Amino acid sequence: MTVKTAQAFEFAIPAGDDKERRVCRTCDFIDYQNPKIVAGSVVTKGDKILLCKRAIEPRKGFWTLPAGFMELGESVEEAAMREAQEEALADIRIDRLLAVYSVPRIGQVQVMFRAELTGDYGVGPESEAVDLYDWKDIPWSELAFPTVVWALTHFAQTRDQDVFAPFANPPGTDKLTR
Repeated sequence: MTVKTAQAFEFAIPAGDDKERRVCRTCDFIDYQNPKIVAGSVVTKGDKILLCKRAIEPRKGFWTLPAGFMELGESVEEAAMREAQEEALADIRIDRLLAVYSVPRIGQVQVMFRAELTGDYGVGPESEAVDLYDWKDIPWSELAFPTVVWALTHFAQTRDQDVFAPFANPPGTDKLTR
């Protein structure tokens, strides 16, 4: 298969728009660049929380929650369940939405759920290690991203609640996201 590539795109402000975008010089197609959606979960088994030690960049060697980019054709819940399977070989049951975090600095929207581990777990191909932690033993200084800290903190605030409003970025965290 031969693919012919041409530099048909240029940056311009399309008619009726106020932002510079990639626009095809040939057909005026606008190549919108939109944020990526990350889906993940605070997964529990009893009082313990499932954490994965990253085997890939960014932040290789640091601990995180099972989470990753959505694929086309899946719901955000399906993405969170798939990511738990890929990173921790874990089957989970989604309980409810925990939070939606905006991270414009890296073009992400992160959707985090509360979930329960329904069976065993193991080390998936994107993890160096996977383990269940008591709250007091979470390696806080070794967590990969601010959103992991936020999700764990928000989980702790709602651990015993069946009904709550989903969280967003904590106040004063603009420096971390922009």
